[in-house]
Amino acid sequence: MILSKIDYLNLLPFYVFVKKNITSTQIKAIINYKKSYPSQINNEFRYKRTDAAFISSIKSKNCKCTDVGIVAKDSVWSVLVLINEANKNDFESNTSNILANILDIQGQVVIGDKALKIYYKNEDEFIDLAQIWYEKYGISFVFARFCYNKHGNYFQKLAKNFGHSKIRIPQYILKNEAKKTGLSQKQILDYLQQIKYNIGIKEKKSLKLFFRKIDEKKLLK
Repeated sequence: MILSKIDYLNLLPFYVFVKKNITSTQIKAIINYKKSYPSQINNEFRYKRTDAAFISSIKSKNCKCTDVGIVAKDSVWSVLVLINEANKNDFESNTSNILANILDIQGQVVIGDKALKIYYKNEDEFIDLAQIWYEKYGISFVFARFCYNKHGNYFQKLAKNFGHSKIRIPQYILKNEAKKTGLSQKQILDYLQQIKYNIGIKEKKSLKLFFRKIDEKKLLK
């Protein structure tokens, strides 16, 4: 069983949950993690080289998905456009690059932990794409969905249990993540308050709107 892992802070609660709640020695032995960035994981999932993963919203339309994903409450802090830089996509992203186009935001797209560090340093002029979407449409933006190629019953149950859980990040993990990212533990915890994971009626409405905007602007062939 292969579960792809986006090694960004926004999914830290999910992987803490998985580690804590998989009690079966047999399942622990067969789950393998493939670490990469979102656009690469999208390709791995497309060619069925992984069984389940958080897939960028733009690539999830025709996938078998759960009602768990990566959702900004309003602003997200880790998907930015540097407005004083030349137009440039972030090669790690699919959805965020298209979102900047839909919102007509010019500049350099930056996502993930590197964007979060820019946000906290506050030395560059930037726009938070999720915030603009929320202000314009009044609904949270969905960046990714947890989808699967195989073992659907297992991953649906895992996602449902995660969606109903409140996750506490152990201190030793916070300490390790702070050391790895150069952020403080408080900054990490504050950031995680900006993320929600359940995809309900409003979030599905947001996804449909996103797909419609893509069609209207003919951004995908």
